[in-house]
Amino acid sequence: DAIAEAIAASRHTAIHYDDEEVLVDAVCDRLEGGKVIGWFQGRSEWGPRALGNRSILADPRRSDMKDTVNAKIKFREPFRPFAPSVLAERCEEFFELPQASSSLPARFMLLVVPVRPDKEDVVPAVSHMGTARIQTVHADTNLRYHALIGKFKELTGCPVIVNTSFNVRGEPIICSPVDAFRCFMGTELDVLVVGSFILIKE
Repeated sequence: DAIAEAIAASRHTAIHYDDEEVLVDAVCDRLEGGKVIGWFQGRSEWGPRALGNRSILADPRRSDMKDTVNAKIKFREPFRPFAPSVLAERCEEFFELPQASSSLPARFMLLVVPVRPDKEDVVPAVSHMGTARIQTVHADTNLRYHALIGKFKELTGCPVIVNTSFNVRGEPIICSPVDAFRCFMGTELDVLVVGSFILIKE
């Protein structure tokens, strides 16, 4: 109800998806096309990192994505790195973390680990001097987010996406649908996904 009310108040056109798979496909098509996504799902998170409920998402394969997100959306210094969300079952292919699927700190983006040398050029947007602060994503704890990264992997061969907190410099992470719309309209975010609704700037 809060999402529907916020959409009505925004006077912005939104597309509603009843089918989960169709929603995920639509978002991944835009990620692959270089769009930056505001991703608002479920309950608000608590902790030091955004883990896929209040996140800004982007394609890690694009070396220019760091500058795009820092300058146009986060409004912060260009040297600031971005973290990757990676399918837990594919993590060790890209990052040097033995037994990654069973690492509890990795689930909460609390570890900085080396990017495998042969993968640095594959995911340049999340490699900072050869390292990354990873988040492993598990289907049993965040099914929609896991499905999204899984579909992105199907499309691109890359089981990784850029994940940074859904806020701008100097402001707290967004909490409500109204916060999400305000951030969407006040930045150069291309797409906003709120629950099962997608909003696109004309």
